[in-house]
Amino acid sequence: MADDLTIQTGGKDGGIVINDDWPGYSLELFNYPKHYSGDLECVYIPHGVIMDRTERLARNIMGDLGDHDIVVLCVLKAGYQFCADLVERIKALSRNSDHTLPMSVNFIRLKSYVNDQSTEDLHIVGAEDLSFLTGKNVLIVEAIVDTGKTMKTLLKHVEAFRPKMIKVAGLLVKRVPNSSGCLPDYVGFEIPNRFVVGYALDYNEYFRDLNHICVISESGKLKYKV
Repeated sequence: MADDLTIQTGGKDGGIVINDDWPGYSLELFNYPKHYSGDLECVYIPHGVIMDRTERLARNIMGDLGDHDIVVLCVLKAGYQFCADLVERIKALSRNSDHTLPMSVNFIRLKSYVNDQSTEDLHIVGAEDLSFLTGKNVLIVEAIVDTGKTMKTLLKHVEAFRPKMIKVAGLLVKRVPNSSGCLPDYVGFEIPNRFVVGYALDYNEYFRDLNHICVISESGKLKYKV
C-alpha cells in the first residue's frame, strides 16, 4: 500500500492521498460481517488505519484550538462514528496535556443521496435553530465530502448564526470532476471517485455496521437499491 499512498504537501491536514489505481486489500485478509458476502469489492481503508489517522487529526486540532471552548457539530448519520472516535481522542489528549479543549457536542442530519448518486435536493434536519452557535468556536465533523456543494450549503447556513470561528474536519474527500473546491480544514484521506461504505458510511442504510471502509460491489448496489 505504501506505493499507492502519498502525503499531500499542501499542509499538515491535507490528508493521506490514495491514488486512482489503488486496488484495495483482499476481503479475505480481514474480518467483516458475512451477511455482506458478495456485496463488497475490497477493503479500501482498514479500521486500524482510520483510527491512527483520526488520532493524528485530533492532535492537529488540539494544537490549533487548544484552550478554546468549541462546539462540535456532528453531521449525521454517516459522521457519527468518525465524530465519536475523534472526540474521544481529543478528550484523551486533554486529560494528558497542559492544554485543554472543552467541548460540547450537537447533532444535525444531512441527506442528499439517492442510491449512489448525490442530488441537488439537500435536507438539513435539526438545524432550524442554531442560535446556540452565536459567538462560539465551531468544529463541523463530516464523514465525506465529494462535490463540496453540501458542505458549502451547510457552511452558509451555520454562518448565518454568526459563530466566532468555523473549522471543518472531514474523514474522506473524494476527487470528483465537479468539485466546488470547498474542502475541510482537517482531512483524513483523499480518495478516488469510488462509492465507499462502512465505518458508518451507508448505501440506503446498509453497511453502517462494517468497521472498515470498503468499496461496494455492483451486485451489492443492485441488492440494496431502492
